[in-house]
Amino acid sequence: MIGHRTTANGAHFAFTDRWGGVSAVPYDSLNLGGAVGDDPAAVTANRALAAGELGRDPGRVVWMNQVHGRDVAVVDAPWGDAPVPAVDALVTTRPELTLAVLTADCVPVLLADPAAGVVAAAHAGRPGLLAGVVPAAVEAMAALGADPGRTAAITGPSVCGRCYEVPAAMRDEVAAAVPEAYAETGWGTPAVDVAAGVRAQLVRAGVREVRASPVCTLESTDHFSYRRERTTGRLAGYVWLDGTE
Repeated sequence: MIGHRTTANGAHFAFTDRWGGVSAVPYDSLNLGGAVGDDPAAVTANRALAAGELGRDPGRVVWMNQVHGRDVAVVDAPWGDAPVPAVDALVTTRPELTLAVLTADCVPVLLADPAAGVVAAAHAGRPGLLAGVVPAAVEAMAALGADPGRTAAITGPSVCGRCYEVPAAMRDEVAAAVPEAYAETGWGTPAVDVAAGVRAQLVRAGVREVRASPVCTLESTDHFSYRRERTTGRLAGYVWLDGTE
């Protein structure tokens, strides 16, 4: 269920795999995405299971309506009955909240400056990489008192540059903006390495501590992959601070 979890100086980071939930094929089994065609009751149950394993209140896990942009929302409370905003990054200073990001090949980015009491979660696919959602999240954290040089960042499971085949013109467009994302597949065709591009953007934004998951979602059958399966579930990354639950 929780494929990876780590704690650093009062900040907590976690990423799920696809197992341990209640969803039926093709969303089997821990689908956490509410907009992929799965039974809403199963998604609610899965979110409760994952939050419970992390020791977090599912009612205080904050999700996004992800749209492959660069907008960031500063969160002070759960959305409640309000519409979930169309953003691709969340930032909070509230330790009772857990921020969540959904992916199934895109790069989930979790950030924390525990000394400032600020955390963020961002969703970076190829469009988000180009739009600069990750630098925007770092900027939003800094506006709340975070220091990029003190911020820890972890990127979770995502499709790797050896597998993310794209047309040559698309690779050139991405590489013109983020050269580190230039890649080639294992079979010699043009590719984009979004995770490498995200890491480069983090470093340029002043983030010194950047860790990356070794998991390629397309290669790993323990993870959801949109490119491999098309109709499939979504993984989640979670970040939160020590404090009141």
